[in-house]
Amino acid sequence: MSNLDTRRDLIRSAGAAFTTSIFTGSVKGANDRVTIAHIGMGVMGMGNLRYAMNQPNLVVKAVCDVYGPNLERAVAATKNQAKGVKDFRAIIADKSIDAVCISTPDHWHAYMTVEACKAGKDVYVEKPVCKTVEEGVKMVQAARKYGRVVQAGTMQRSGPHFQKACEIVRSGKLGKITFVRTWNYSNLDPAGIGNPPDETPPAGLDWALWQGPAPLRPFNRNRCGRPVAPLALFHWFWDYGGGMVTNWGVHWIDIVQMAFDETMPKSISAHGSKFFLQDNRETPDTTQVTYEYPGFLATYEHRNGTAESLFGRKQGILFCGTKGTMFLDRPGYEVFPEKDSGLPEMKERAAGSMNANHWANFLECVRTREKPASDIEKCQRATTTCLLGNVALRSGLRIDWDPRNWTIRQPEARQFLSRQERAPWRIVV
Repeated sequence: MSNLDTRRDLIRSAGAAFTTSIFTGSVKGANDRVTIAHIGMGVMGMGNLRYAMNQPNLVVKAVCDVYGPNLERAVAATKNQAKGVKDFRAIIADKSIDAVCISTPDHWHAYMTVEACKAGKDVYVEKPVCKTVEEGVKMVQAARKYGRVVQAGTMQRSGPHFQKACEIVRSGKLGKITFVRTWNYSNLDPAGIGNPPDETPPAGLDWALWQGPAPLRPFNRNRCGRPVAPLALFHWFWDYGGGMVTNWGVHWIDIVQMAFDETMPKSISAHGSKFFLQDNRETPDTTQVTYEYPGFLATYEHRNGTAESLFGRKQGILFCGTKGTMFLDRPGYEVFPEKDSGLPEMKERAAGSMNANHWANFLECVRTREKPASDIEKCQRATTTCLLGNVALRSGLRIDWDPRNWTIRQPEARQFLSRQERAPWRIVV
């Protein structure tokens, strides 16, 4: 039985109490307008708003953020056509809204997605789709129980050159692939994001609501990130994110698993620490995760102290086969044949907008009720794989994945598969 089959068995058994599949929305025709609300209006939220507003027959009815200046900026971007809302629960309760886009920090993704599904809304949710392995299971359960279309923000799946690259892998043209490398390299100032003191939250920010299901902490501008700090820095704190492994690793690992028919690794090991940066982040500045898949090894590597990859590529994927190696990133792909393999050189550059394609795919599926390009279950699998890298790192163990029971075989590391949700934000499907 395949991993995908066992994963489906898990969803069926975990949701055994749900004896019917409930569909609470009507099928829309090609010309019907879809009303949407956007929750989380930071960098990703504003980007998603722009792509959404360029789609035909889509009406942005509301925008939502817990920080006043963010909210004002988003309302202005809609030419004051959308209503500004501070508390997302008003969005969930609004029966006139068909779909929501969730671009909040990672620790909110699962709760908001499940609540939106329960309210009969379709969902576009940013990656990584969940903060813990347990949350991802509940998201898939909710999407299936309530018959919702849930598209994850791994827009590379909607890029034609990514799709063609995956076809090359599946075709066998590269020969037997035994190793895949994925990476993000950079060379930062050792001061990193600095060490600002805890302070009073800025005017207009509901810091308690921003933290939501995460533990209550004193406000620190590095924890919150943009706009009160230069970047979306929440990724570097374990309460809200998973460092580069989940921030960028999900994009690359998602494509690896797409190329290999959504397979997941059998075992995972990881090493990493703060060797270079002198700031107050909690996640490593240097990481290497090794995944043993059926038939090949894959790694995700991240470092902030040197950007040199020896061939001028700071990020991407290498599929290493017996007949040739393919380099793949957002600008395109290139195949480098092994000597005397008979494999021709191949190259293709990206064309069009992956994001625009991804939004068009989501809205088409809202109307047709088909599963989207990055259906929640696909991105849940990729997110889980990356989360397991952090489980191995934080536990100090080599861990073995049990796909039938959707857990790891090392009980001493299972504490990292879930988290204590702060009241009242418990996820209930």
